[in-house]
Amino acid sequence: MKLNENYKNVEESYLFSLVATKVSQYTKQHPEADIIRLGIGDVTLPLPQPAVNAFLEGAAQQGKSESFHGYGPEQGYLFLREAVRDYYESFGVHIDTEDIFISDGAKSDVGNILDLFDKDNTVLIPDPVYPVYRDTNVMAGRDIRYLNANMENGFLPLPDPSQKADIIYICSPNNPTGAAYSREQLKAWVSYAKEQEAIILYDAAYEAFIQDPDLPRSIFEIEGADTCAIEFCSLSKTAGFTGTRCGYTVVPHTLEREGMSLRKMWLRRQTTKFNGVSYPVQKAAAAVFTPEGLKACREHIAVYRENTRIMAETLKRLGIWFVGGKNSPYIWLKCPFGMQSWEFFDFLLEKANIVGTPGSGFGKNGEGFFRLTGFGKNEDTQKAMDRLQNLL
Repeated sequence: MKLNENYKNVEESYLFSLVATKVSQYTKQHPEADIIRLGIGDVTLPLPQPAVNAFLEGAAQQGKSESFHGYGPEQGYLFLREAVRDYYESFGVHIDTEDIFISDGAKSDVGNILDLFDKDNTVLIPDPVYPVYRDTNVMAGRDIRYLNANMENGFLPLPDPSQKADIIYICSPNNPTGAAYSREQLKAWVSYAKEQEAIILYDAAYEAFIQDPDLPRSIFEIEGADTCAIEFCSLSKTAGFTGTRCGYTVVPHTLEREGMSLRKMWLRRQTTKFNGVSYPVQKAAAAVFTPEGLKACREHIAVYRENTRIMAETLKRLGIWFVGGKNSPYIWLKCPFGMQSWEFFDFLLEKANIVGTPGSGFGKNGEGFFRLTGFGKNEDTQKAMDRLQNLL
């Protein structure tokens, strides 16, 4: 019997677990400290009321014989898949209902989709990057090549024609940097993927935060993307489902490689390894896409946008370089005084009782940078920025 030795190449502690451990240790030593958490990207507002009402209705239906639901379709109930389809139509993207798969969140599917690919594929990942992209491929033993995202390119690297790639990860708006690709930039990526016969794994988890009409909310706004891309999205940030767990993945029926349909492969994988999302959760998710649900979601997102506005204005006054914020819940800033990422983390925690996320945890190009999130309460964000301004 042998174990998967690739796990030796994965850092023992997940980035956010390490942050939580350091904060826990500090609070034990300083129980009186008023800690403001602007680190992990968890929401703070409750579920929108239309989703709550539908959740309760779905749970009540499970308590009656005539409306009870047992195993549901692994790809999701039709009522939710049609709601997702209509949501895409609202910003001009046509998606076939059969290409939509309901999941328990984008994070799961981003990792699970790798079941479809040979381990010898070359993977192209931006640096810095959301750790799940990197770690899941390290666990599988794949060859990873990194794209240099930096201040010079606004943390939005473009393809290098000389670089070979089979699998390409793109997250826009980006986690951790908050930067978002323009339509022309995504066209360049789609052209590159088609030339390479590669597949783009496109994480659109933060599309609901896009305000600029010139920024695509889906990779499928780009012509030809349906033959070279898979898109992942989640209700975690759109509707506060971080603790409720629901997302969706779009695998176009037009996406084929080596004579095989990736949609059919994904369906086969899901029917084998996944039993679907619970009926009450899917009822709640469908309510998110109603006019009332979308209105409530927009109101919550407006709170988080106000937080990033407060952060951005403070950083501008302090003369600190940053990117993100406007079309994303994240702000990516250059650590002041030439500090390293974890050095600035400790400095903020000890001197101002503010928790952020060290950029170095997202890759070597993240060293010297720091991520703040807009998912706190308005009053806490304002208090944190007042502390930061007084400190710096």
